[in-house]
Order: sequence, then C-alpha cells, then structure tokens
Amino acid sequence: MADIIKDEIVLNDDELICVLTGDKKKANAKEQMLQSIILQMNEEYGFEMSDMKRDFSFSFEDDEGKKKRVTVDLAIFRAGAAKEPENLERICIVCDTKVKSSDSKKGVEGALNYALKASSCDFGLWTNGDELHFSQRVEDVVGNEKIVDIADFPGIDESIEDMERMGDRSQPRKPANDSLIRTFKRCHDYIYGNEGRKKDAFWELLNLIFCKIYDEKRRYLCAERNETYHRQFWVGVTERNTPEGQAAVAKRIKAIFKQLKTDAIFSEVFAGNEEISLSDYGVAYVASEIAKYSFLDATVDVKGTAYETIVSNTLKQEAGQFFTPRNVIKCMVEMLNPTVNSRVLDPACGSGGFIVMVLDHVRRQITKNMYPELEGALLEAKANTDAVNDKVREYAENMIFGFDFDPDLKKAAKMNMVMAGDGHSNIYNINSLEYPNGTLPDVPKVTASVAKSVEQKGDLDACDSAYSLENAMGKFDCIFTNPPFGSKVEVASSIAENYELKAFTAPEVLFIEQCYNFLKPGGKMGIVLPDGILGNPNTEVVRKWILEHFKLLASVDLPVETFLPQVGVQASLLFLQKKTAMERLVDPNSEMYDVFMAIAEKVGKDRRGNVVYERDDEGNEILYVDKKEWAGYNRHGDLVAHHRTERVKHVDDDLPKISAEYIKFKKERGI
Repeated sequence: MADIIKDEIVLNDDELICVLTGDKKKANAKEQMLQSIILQMNEEYGFEMSDMKRDFSFSFEDDEGKKKRVTVDLAIFRAGAAKEPENLERICIVCDTKVKSSDSKKGVEGALNYALKASSCDFGLWTNGDELHFSQRVEDVVGNEKIVDIADFPGIDESIEDMERMGDRSQPRKPANDSLIRTFKRCHDYIYGNEGRKKDAFWELLNLIFCKIYDEKRRYLCAERNETYHRQFWVGVTERNTPEGQAAVAKRIKAIFKQLKTDAIFSEVFAGNEEISLSDYGVAYVASEIAKYSFLDATVDVKGTAYETIVSNTLKQEAGQFFTPRNVIKCMVEMLNPTVNSRVLDPACGSGGFIVMVLDHVRRQITKNMYPELEGALLEAKANTDAVNDKVREYAENMIFGFDFDPDLKKAAKMNMVMAGDGHSNIYNINSLEYPNGTLPDVPKVTASVAKSVEQKGDLDACDSAYSLENAMGKFDCIFTNPPFGSKVEVASSIAENYELKAFTAPEVLFIEQCYNFLKPGGKMGIVLPDGILGNPNTEVVRKWILEHFKLLASVDLPVETFLPQVGVQASLLFLQKKTAMERLVDPNSEMYDVFMAIAEKVGKDRRGNVVYERDDEGNEILYVDKKEWAGYNRHGDLVAHHRTERVKHVDDDLPKISAEYIKFKKERGI
C-alpha cells in the first residue's frame, strides 16, 4: 500500500506534481506533454532523471557578437556530469498544441534548431503533442555546421552511427507510459489529414502495424530455428528524408504486406485484396514512427489502450453499440478468474476488449507458474518470452472465441488479438442470437472450431448433453459480454420466436438466454445489463427465469458515468453460474446461498469523460508516494529492473476494490 502525503502538498484540480522535480505545476496541455517526454526519455531512451533539468537556460553569442539567452524545456546532460551547457547531450522543446512546427519563433526552426545552433548539443526534440520532430547538428564536407531532420535520436550509450549501421539488427524499444497512444494518434492524424485517406485512415494504419507485428514474429520464429532473419520493418535515421530512402522503405514494407496476407498467421485477418495505398513518404513517415517500438515486448495494457483509443474514435457505434471501458472489463475478468483450462466466449465481442483481457489474465497466470521466483517488473518482462508465448498462443488458438454480427468489428477484434498475442483464428462473423442457424458464412466454421477445441481438451463429458454435439451450444466454461441493448436494436421475430423469453424482443434479454445455451452446466458468465431488467416490474418474468436457470454469484451497480461520454445508460454487472440438471430441480424460492453485492460510486471519470482522482475529506486530491518499477536493457544487453519514486494521484475507481473484495468473499466461503 502506498504512503499518503496528507499535509505536505495540497493540489488543486488544475495542478500536478512534476515527476522530475517534485514541484507543483499547472496541469495544462504543455505541462502534461512535458511530463510524458520526461518519462519517455527515462524509460525508453535510458537517460537517468538525475541527468535531466527542466527550464534550462544558457547564454551564447550570436554571429554579431551580441549576447543572447536561450531556455529549453528539458535538458539532458552527460551521465554524472555537471549541468552546464558544455555537457548537454539532448535538448527537448515542448510547445502547446496551438503552436505549429512551422511557427517562425516557437516552431522547429525558430526554437529547436535555434537552440542547437546556440549550444554544443548535437540532438534535439520538438513536440506540440500532435507533432514530433527530431533534429541533428552535423558538419558538411567543408566543416560548415547545419541542422538536419532525422527520424529519431539515439538513446544513452548509443550514437547515430550505431542506429544507421545496425539497421535491421537494432533493438526496438519497449514503449513507456502513453507514448504508444500518442504515436498511434499521430500516425492516424497524418494519414487522415496529409494523405487524404479520411474514410480508411484507420485501416491503412492497421495494415502498417500488422506489417510491423509480422516482421517481429518472423524474427522470433527464425531465432527459434537458429535461422538468420534480417529485419525488414525498419527505417534508417535519415532514410525518410529523401525520395530514394522513402521509396526503399515503401518497397520493403509493401513486400512484407504482400507476404503476410498469404501467411497462415494472418491469412484469416485479410481478404487478400487489400493494398497499402499511402504515398512513399506516408509509408516512410508512419513506419519510422512505429518501427522504434517492440510490439511483442509491450504490455497488453499499453497495446490494448493505444489500439482501442484509435478504434473507438474511428469505428462509429451503431445504435445500441458502444465499447466497454477497460476498467469494467478488467474487473469482470478478475472476478470470474478464467484459467488456462477455461473455454471462453464473448458472443458480442466488438473490437475484442473482453477476449484480449482474458488472454492477458491467463498470460499472467502462465508466466507466474513458469517463473515463480520472480516478481514485479522482471516477472512482467518474462510475459513475452518465447516459452510463455508458445503456451499463450496454444491457449488462445484452442480456448478463446469471439462472435460479432459486424464484419468490420470482426476484423478489428482479430487484429486486437494478434497484437495481444495471437489467437485471432476463433473470431467469427455470425449473428449469435440466430446461431446455430443463420446464413452468414462463418456459421459452419464456429461448429468446426468448437468441436476441435472440445476434442483437444477432451471435455465432451462436461459439456451440456441437452444440446447437439454438432454445434457450439453447451460447451463454454466462461462467457464475458456486453450485448447490444436498447429499443433501437431490433431482433427479427423469426429469431425471437426460438427463445423461451420470446415475449421480450430486446436483444439484451435474448442474449441472457442464448448465453445460457452456450454455457456448460456449472459454467459462469459476466454480463453488462441495463438496470431496467433488474428492477422494472414488467421484466419480473425475466428475473424469475434467470433465478430458475442460474445461480446468482454477484451483482455490481455501476454509476451513469461508466459509459459516458459515449452513451448515458444506467447499467449493472451481473455474474451468473448455469445450474446443473440436478440444481434446476430445486425450487429457487427455497434456495439459500450467499450473493456478493456491491455499488460502484466512482469509475475513474466524470460525465464528460475527464479523469477523477481520490480526494480527502476536505475535497483535496490525495498524493501518494508510489514506487515505479520497469524493466529495460542495459548497455550489455542484460534485462535489469529500474526504479523510480513518484508522488502521484490515484484514479478514483471503485472497480479494482470491488474485484479484490469479491476474491476475498470467495476465499472466505471456499468458493
């Protein structure tokens, strides 16, 4: 448990604590971006915070001999050296989003390049949050200095020559804090605005992301076979700045894309007729932004958050469809605790939030079982080792399933699962309410893949014998879902008439019954439902049906803020366990068992979607002393743990506390 600082510092709503200095700062866009850059320089580039100084000023003489003064937002000095101008290693300029890179005074030329010319520093970074530019001071053949654009600057103990020379052999970085989210957004906005791809910017970006993932996977596979593989998805530091370099990058990456569409790893993700339609410069720009990161080493949380940020802003929700917040998903998965032996389904999977979280949850279990002696950042780093990935891939390919009616969301979910660690092969475009009937082409594939899973696990005897062996009914251990609901979502009468609850044509009601059909006896599900089902007098028959068919495990009331600003809906999380045939013989009115119930008053955000933090009794935001830990490679290539102490605010979210209490509740009762 973190220590609370009660009296030393009181923060107003518009303030934050600088991670570098520990001082109070106004929490404006520029300051928040600067905090992100500080963390990025520390965690990704390897520079120690003790070698950094913000708001650093130094004097110089201009060409006319006049004394001038320059201030940079963040200065990085040689390791252990005095913080003097002659020891400058990196310069970072951070501007407000309103300032453009072309601004004559505050832009790249007027601020960053000016500061580089005035100093002895060779490398600099300029950003306004939306744009990111790197510069290098070089000498031409006759010794004249000039400033050139580069795609990235070196990390600690690294030179620009190393980056150019190593090329395909360089080690991509593990993304820190929010840098991957910013990178994805920057690339998407570039494609949308500069390449004129307003309708398909998202898919163009995903094509390149998957080229990157495919290249990383091939590299690891070749390493396992003791084969040499030269990385193809890389961009030289200066390569994107010339037409020849841009053409070379585009050629490499388009060749990767052509190959991946026919490879077994991704053949089910792509139809085969997709093309990368960006200009050579567009390909080189986006590739240079994402090539610097290792996607396989990044945590699922980092990748998932970045991916879903772009998905949620791109794929406009149809009536009744909205994405489930990650904290809700995590709470539900932790409460039901699926294991490597759990066959899991989301019958309305959307972009794959639930099944990705399940995969990450099981990955953590596998990692801990394989490396019981490790903990913290070093244990987390083992989560992407080849040995763990093999077991995760095997689990995903056989035990995780996702269905959705929307073919675009099917593709988005497949891609999300690939980023999380594969397992995309069991995501299908079907109407779950119509299954096992229906005319969509994936219906027979569902039957075949579930049959294969049952054979692989050897659990046919545990499946529900009331259903045919020829389909997926009665064969899942665990279901997580947020079904579409609302009066605008219509279910055809020809489908509704197949249900016991056919008097209710609302899809959320029919999904309850269909989830029952998909579950094994004793199987569990977590489902998001509108409160009307649980409280309205006219849905009493639904509640009676639920208690006849399920054992009620837990109920969690959610505040209206949960799904805002997407949609305002009062909803609850309901956790149910399918009764066995013997259990159904017992009158539900006579049953006596404990049910866990909780009310979440805070979910980490207000009605506008703004993050809210924990406060004391007087309304002041509470500061905690947190120990930040992450793993990184040292100059010898060894994986080591790094530590940093921060004063931070904690998001005011009841859901992690509720899941922890439910785990305690089960333990106390031996459940």
